[in-house]
Amino acid sequence: MRDLVVFPRMVVPLDVSRVKSVKALEEAMAAQHLVFVASQKKTEIEDPQEDDLFQIGTLAKILELLKMPNGQLKILVEGQSRGKALEFRSITNKGYTEVLVDVLAESIERTPEVQALMRQASQLFEQYIKLNRRISIETSVSLNTLEDPAHFTDVIAGNLLIKMSDKQVLLEILNPEERLERVIEILHSEIEILNLERRIHNRVRTQIEKTQKEYYLNEQMKAIQKELRQKDDSTKDIDELREKIKAAQLPTEAAEAAEKEVGRLEKMMPFSPESTVIRTYLDWLLALPWNAVSTDSLDLKRAQAILDEDHYGLDKVKERIIEYLAVLKLVKKMKGPILCFVGPPGVGKTSMGRSIARAMGRQFAKMALGGVRDESEIRGHRRTYIGSLPGRVIQSIRKAKTKNPVLLLDEIDKMGTDWRGDPAAALLEVLDAEQNKTFMDHFLDVGFDLSQVFFICTANTLASIPSSLHDRLEIIRFSGYTEEEKLRIAHNHLLPKQLKEHGLEAQDVLVPTDAMRAIIRDYTREAGVRSLERWIATLCRKTARSFADTPPAEPFRVTVKDVRRLLGVPEYSTEKAADNKVGSSTGLAWTEHGGETLAIEVAKMPGKGKLFLTGKLGDVMQESAHAALSFIRSNAKKWHIKESFFKTQDYHIHVPEGATPKDGPSAGTAIATALVSAMTNRPVKRKMAMTGEITLHGRVLAIGGLKEKSIAAFREGMDTMLYPEGNQKDLEEIPEDIKNHLKMVPVKHMEQVLSLALGAKGLPAGRQVPSQRPS
Repeated sequence: MRDLVVFPRMVVPLDVSRVKSVKALEEAMAAQHLVFVASQKKTEIEDPQEDDLFQIGTLAKILELLKMPNGQLKILVEGQSRGKALEFRSITNKGYTEVLVDVLAESIERTPEVQALMRQASQLFEQYIKLNRRISIETSVSLNTLEDPAHFTDVIAGNLLIKMSDKQVLLEILNPEERLERVIEILHSEIEILNLERRIHNRVRTQIEKTQKEYYLNEQMKAIQKELRQKDDSTKDIDELREKIKAAQLPTEAAEAAEKEVGRLEKMMPFSPESTVIRTYLDWLLALPWNAVSTDSLDLKRAQAILDEDHYGLDKVKERIIEYLAVLKLVKKMKGPILCFVGPPGVGKTSMGRSIARAMGRQFAKMALGGVRDESEIRGHRRTYIGSLPGRVIQSIRKAKTKNPVLLLDEIDKMGTDWRGDPAAALLEVLDAEQNKTFMDHFLDVGFDLSQVFFICTANTLASIPSSLHDRLEIIRFSGYTEEEKLRIAHNHLLPKQLKEHGLEAQDVLVPTDAMRAIIRDYTREAGVRSLERWIATLCRKTARSFADTPPAEPFRVTVKDVRRLLGVPEYSTEKAADNKVGSSTGLAWTEHGGETLAIEVAKMPGKGKLFLTGKLGDVMQESAHAALSFIRSNAKKWHIKESFFKTQDYHIHVPEGATPKDGPSAGTAIATALVSAMTNRPVKRKMAMTGEITLHGRVLAIGGLKEKSIAAFREGMDTMLYPEGNQKDLEEIPEDIKNHLKMVPVKHMEQVLSLALGAKGLPAGRQVPSQRPS
């Protein structure tokens, strides 16, 4: 046993979970129901050996045994007699230990001296029970019926609440008279300790009553001081708070709440926990900019110049900001819009927010929402504990020090939901122009006007934003940059910024167009420019090192070879996408990081008409593959495909890079083209990419992300791109340099796609769109 000593003639319930002990008990139940109960010297030992156990223990009989579902045993044992372990025998094949026990006999005469000791022990035990309520009074009653001194002593020893080591000492005393004397000593000691504990308890209670009395007298003293106009430090603090409240010119509701809390604070002890909560509340209430409003800069030309200086392109965003400033200039006051910048990482969403604040002459504040799962992060914590604080919205307003800042809610699509609430739902009140005029933070518990705040949200995708929140946002999409746009951004913005940060002058390092293009092509493959900036920083860092060693006499001109030498092995291969051929086509996909090409491969083999899909395809993409096969099978005669092909051939569709998850309906045209190519042995036209969702009747439906997909097709060296006719409205977003090099052909039906991609005779060709102008 770990922390228990069993005495003879005691009935004790035990919980046994150790495997060795469980097997020993099961063996004992099958034999004479006898076990030897010994205590461990150290309770932390998990597998005690012979030296870890006390030699003196108790021979016990198992009265009851109950096996629990988890393998643990609950037993009831009765101590028989003391015993000494002489020899341990480990039964290896059965997993338990047998022990040879010398039963220690006890005998004593009931002399007058022994009777006197028993009477004294009984009186002390009654006194001990009265002081220690954890022992039943019935134990003392049953004790008076015992005449055997050994049994009498063991009952008292078993019920004493003392350390296990002290109980083991009592077990090892074989002479009942000596054991009785030792029990009396222990009872005297325990009664003295219990009396001391009671005195300490009474003293603490008296102290509490004294503290309450002092509080009452202190309150009376304050009243007297108030009459005599003598003020202590606490009173002065409260007067200062009242003066600050008057000077702050708070709204009526906030002023009433502040006065109420000051009144409560005045009646409290200065160092009580609740007074700390009230002081924190008043500090927040007074620190908020209830009336501080920054003056907007309504110079449209200056605002346009600032936006153009900080960002290349992004004309729609800049136009929307200038429109807002123009209307604000005419009407003088209007509710702040809620813009949502949606686009891949690194395209300038956050930095555009900073530029907007600079162009408008407002303060800028940022609120990161990625990973937020607690509604209290938005609405604040209720004032029920010392560490409660307002939500992040109010905290950001306080940092901005004005009630009309530009507040950026970063990564609004990365919020989560759990048992602590839905922060996206809490944002509904914040971003609703009709409700946020009286935004109620749980900590403040008074309305705060957010209607003048210029809210800007950022997100990588709209898919994870709830529709109710989406309805309150004005979506502005940030598409990826083309190579030419990245080139201009690198030369005009990124390179000068990194040169300055690395202690270099603009004339010290020259990066020609071919070298910068090599960095863009060989080391980055992203929609934005964040990775490009990191590589330019690496280039500047390595150049700065050589400048620090030996400053050159003339500017360092970076060549393509220098790029390879300084930046190392290119991250990406210069190879373009694999050429189309029989059973292979090129699809286009949109991801959170921009557009990508998909190589669709189809292989046929003898079988029973089964369709295999590999490449970690999502449910929607798998449905597109099945829809494509059904469309082909229903129109098999048009392409002279025998019906037997669908019964004797298996088709395996694979999209390489199987470790990357792929999903979406826009690969339907590419999958159908690859299937028809494999069935008819017609090669797919080289350097042709396609995108579009197909129906069972062959209609090609519109898709999203046309600009990103066209950039991917251009980047991979494609000549022609087939896209749904329903997306012709999106052509104006395509950069001119892509239109000039990539022939974009709209298609309405799958027959047009097959006619253009496979050159199938007798099928209508798709209507080509001139690359110079939108169709």
